[in-house]
Amino acid sequence: MPTDLPPTSVDPDAKKGKLWKTILVWSLVGLLGAVSWTILALHRGETINAVWFVFAGVCSYFIAHRFYAKYIENRVAMPDDRRATPAEYAANGKDFVATDRRVLYGHHFAAIAGAGPLVGPVLAAQMGFLPGTIWIILGVIFAGAVQDYLVLFFSMRRKGRSLGQMAREELGPIGGTAAIFATLMIMLIIVAILALVVVNALGESAWGVFSVSMTIPIAIFMGCYLRFFRPGKVMEISFIGFGLLLAAIIGGGYIAGTEWGQAIFHLDKIWIAIAIIIYGFVAAVLPVWLLLSPRDYLSTFMKIGVIAMLAGAILIVRPEISAPAFSEYIGREDGPIVAGSVFPFLFVTIACGALSGFHALISSGTTPKMVHKERQTRFIGYGGMLMESFVALMAIVAALSIDRGIYFAMNAPAAATGGTVETAVQFVNNLGLTNVNLTPDMLTQLAQNVGEKSVVSRTGGAPTLAVGIATIMQHLTGPGLMGFWYHFAIMFEALFILTAVDAGTRVARFQLQEAVGNIWPKFADNNWKPAVWGATGLMVLGWGSILILGVTDPLGGINTFFPLFGVANQLLAAVALAVCASIVAKRGRHAFKVLWVVLAPLAFDLAVTLTGSWLKIFSPNPKVGYFANMHAFQNALAEGKTSFGSAKNVEAMQAVVRNTMVQGSLSVVFAILTIIVVVSAIVSMVKSWKLDGQPTTEPRPIPSRTYEPSGFIPTAAEREVEQQWDALPVDLRLTASADGKHA
Repeated sequence: MPTDLPPTSVDPDAKKGKLWKTILVWSLVGLLGAVSWTILALHRGETINAVWFVFAGVCSYFIAHRFYAKYIENRVAMPDDRRATPAEYAANGKDFVATDRRVLYGHHFAAIAGAGPLVGPVLAAQMGFLPGTIWIILGVIFAGAVQDYLVLFFSMRRKGRSLGQMAREELGPIGGTAAIFATLMIMLIIVAILALVVVNALGESAWGVFSVSMTIPIAIFMGCYLRFFRPGKVMEISFIGFGLLLAAIIGGGYIAGTEWGQAIFHLDKIWIAIAIIIYGFVAAVLPVWLLLSPRDYLSTFMKIGVIAMLAGAILIVRPEISAPAFSEYIGREDGPIVAGSVFPFLFVTIACGALSGFHALISSGTTPKMVHKERQTRFIGYGGMLMESFVALMAIVAALSIDRGIYFAMNAPAAATGGTVETAVQFVNNLGLTNVNLTPDMLTQLAQNVGEKSVVSRTGGAPTLAVGIATIMQHLTGPGLMGFWYHFAIMFEALFILTAVDAGTRVARFQLQEAVGNIWPKFADNNWKPAVWGATGLMVLGWGSILILGVTDPLGGINTFFPLFGVANQLLAAVALAVCASIVAKRGRHAFKVLWVVLAPLAFDLAVTLTGSWLKIFSPNPKVGYFANMHAFQNALAEGKTSFGSAKNVEAMQAVVRNTMVQGSLSVVFAILTIIVVVSAIVSMVKSWKLDGQPTTEPRPIPSRTYEPSGFIPTAAEREVEQQWDALPVDLRLTASADGKHA
């Protein structure tokens, strides 16, 4: 092997531009952001222009990535591109695959950006525009992106260890075992809810089913193209894949209009659920380069493209939002969409757009096994989470842009609205909302415009977001295309979420293999097919069973299970942050000067989620407490009632009893496991302070023999090194191509 290779790293401070230009640019960004935030915070008129949401978010994200994330990189993570990553020294062509940073960013973003940034903000819009906006933007900067970045970095430094396994190694057997159980159980809930949102979005939609299905063969073609035909030609296959994706979307609309298309692709929800279960298993066992990575990269074109298109449309159309900064339900517990006051339930409802434990599983699952160079983790981990937050911001703006009466009619469950236009109008007008006067014509005309039979009680967030996107876009393209934009958005959302299902299943397999591997080491071998297939089958069986339960739930699975999803997701974030805090503290007392970066979001998350868990378990209000609700329905059944509350028949009443019992019991288990993990982390940090550090669990560094830039766009210094590597003879180049196969 040659020893006279070009440099494998670049000084991050090399070749800086003129200081005055930098100061001027960032001063202008900061000024625009400050003006936008001031308008959002102080505005109390009847309407507010949506452009201020875009400016506030974008300016905040740029500043956070440039300064706060850089501070974390320099003081907490301290990456070194001279060290080889697991994707280089443990490459196996299946899970450990050095991947082009742009492709990996697409995979990571697609994997983390599931239902949360679409559903949660839509539901939380019930409380007004300001609380959700503040949490989405500030929450991601100081909590969500910090967690994603550090978990990704620490996992990469530990050969791609899963969160549960890192906890076991860092916190000891008690805290580690609790973390393993918590991550496995919460993972099942999260993946099931993600899949349930996909089912609801694609249910009886031939257009959506066809278009989403076609992304699978397109992704396989892309994977083979990069692996065998044109290794390293990322931009080339990007244009080809994007063209094929557009063809699938356009073709889906045509096929959905034919009799044979309806016969084949117009499926009931139960069959879509079964198809997703099968897909989840297959995607989790195939080599990552063949389906998962290229499909997620392909999906990212769609995801970021649509969100950028929506943001651009908002800047052009400048829609006026009539929702108040703080709604009538800001401090009430009887919200028709989200039961519970703003604290803690706003922060639980908006999970993935601000802080999500599910992201920690991806950041310690597939992504750390594919990172090519250490400094890329800031761009992928912190930057990927900022992009998801922007998705959440656009989701809440889209939901707020439609009429408030229509919003409540669409998102309240059928058990509350009655399911018909007339009963929904009566329900909404009796809520006592300011400046809301819903009429039957408003609902019937909207349904006609978007090509649906009804928009009443289209719960789950996806239909409301689709209506919001269609409402904004029709101002640019004309009202005649509102139906096109609605179905386009539905398909986009299903594609958006499904990519988190396949990655989540693969990560769940990693989690289970490593957990069992502590007892049976052979089972942790990712190259041993019986373990791979067995672990995948068990995890798919687990979340698939919950998915079927949600699909067949007479009261609607999303309304039933999303509160548990939110609490479990945020408790998992507390586990991840506790593990990160323990790792930082083990460096010695000097590291405690920067430990606040992790402890601050951990403390806030614990305050939110443990309060939320307490209320969901012990609240005597049946609208809030699981067990209070369960007892109320049990008493009604004992009294011989055939309908009660939101349940219109005995079957629905029994379903409420069963589901609230399951949710309440799981909430108790999740809270106890989280407390055990956090206490174990505190004990570890105290020990680290007393001993001025503890032994690290990182393996000995291995010198890197490859090179790739750290950000999406290479700096001048990075381009110079790239040119040196490109000048090498083909047989001596060690740079990894997009799929990890050496060119």
